[in-house]
Amino acid sequence: MNGQLDVSLDKIRCVFLDLDGTIYLGGKLINGAIEFLQRLDEKKIQYFFLSNNSSKSVRQYVKKLENMGISAKKSDILLSTHDLISWLKSKNVSRSYLVGTEGMREMLESEGIGTKSDNPEYVIIGYDTEINYEKLSKASFHLHNGVKLVASHPDIVCPSPLGGLPDSGAYMALFEATTGVRPSHICGKPNPGMILHKIIELGFAPEECAMIGDRIYTDMEMAIRSNVNGILVLSGEATKEDLGKISKQPELVVSSVDELVR
Repeated sequence: MNGQLDVSLDKIRCVFLDLDGTIYLGGKLINGAIEFLQRLDEKKIQYFFLSNNSSKSVRQYVKKLENMGISAKKSDILLSTHDLISWLKSKNVSRSYLVGTEGMREMLESEGIGTKSDNPEYVIIGYDTEINYEKLSKASFHLHNGVKLVASHPDIVCPSPLGGLPDSGAYMALFEATTGVRPSHICGKPNPGMILHKIIELGFAPEECAMIGDRIYTDMEMAIRSNVNGILVLSGEATKEDLGKISKQPELVVSSVDELVR
């Protein structure tokens, strides 16, 4: 691992960018985010958008970014849902019961994984912004009957201008309280596989790459596990006070991405 990074990121060839709390907060771009991306392009630093937020499909993320003035291709976006699909396929899972959005359902079913089975192999939890009591009841029924649980990511809250909103980790706590069941596997950040396959594909060394995000327990933890440089932004969930609670400090801490590549 490198020593402390400079905000110029001169030795970095590729960055993985968290979205919620890093590039935008809710539906609003973080000040200077577009200019930061332009500076990355000028310095020929490759970048990928990386999110644990499984509430949207890749197609929906591309549209959201375009509506914010950010040009992105489907191949630029890496989601916890991709990691989940890879894990389910490694287990040959074709039947599930999903507690997730229609966007997440679209991605799973396009890969041949059913999401409304009456006899599921797994109950799947995502960040479901379309949650209702019927989903909670059916999922609880399956869990009480011995079906295993898998989650798309561990995030407890999703950052918003109003404060943290219930995310996948909060739903995990709900199901544990209701059924006593915890996930047998949790996908997404901080699993290093979310970025290591791309680093290998591009032919970069981990120390030439950086993970930029606003969460210590996912973004910065994944940087540690992947042996890439961790850059914490204080524009989302994490605060300066949180840094005093961890033993391994990020390589760089900035207020927002607007301070970088200058």
